[in-house]
Amino acid sequence: MPRNYKSTAVYVKPDPKLGSMLVSKFINKLMLHGKKSTAQAIFYDALGIANKAIADCDDELEIFTKALENVRPMVEVRSKRVGGANYQVPREVKRNRQQSLAIRWIVENSRKKKGKPMAERLASEIIDAYNGTGASVQWKENIHKMADANRAYAHYA
Repeated sequence: MPRNYKSTAVYVKPDPKLGSMLVSKFINKLMLHGKKSTAQAIFYDALGIANKAIADCDDELEIFTKALENVRPMVEVRSKRVGGANYQVPREVKRNRQQSLAIRWIVENSRKKKGKPMAERLASEIIDAYNGTGASVQWKENIHKMADANRAYAHYA
């Protein structure tokens, strides 16, 4: 029996304030229990705080994209079983996965910080990522170090 229905692919709409698909994906990752308006308020507050803290750039979207750019990993290690031994094989990361990992790391690391409202924690993580410091950038650097250390196993990829 042929299937005559439309694709069930999820369509992400651009966010209402900045009109960016990337921001919309970030807000969806930030969202908990389906509370999108709360996630949007947290994100826009965080961008406002980050915009005030970073003096050399006044475009909120540019701050956010540069922060994500600084967190995106170029390579990662994947386990590969060869002859009874597991090897950590370095591999290039596709563009979509780079973006997803960067978003995930920023959200996770801002959630790990305690003692402040989420908007302030997210803002500090975005500021740190923009400046090339912070937990998310450190995570990326650790992944790159592991890939570099296991470069000898690249032929198993």
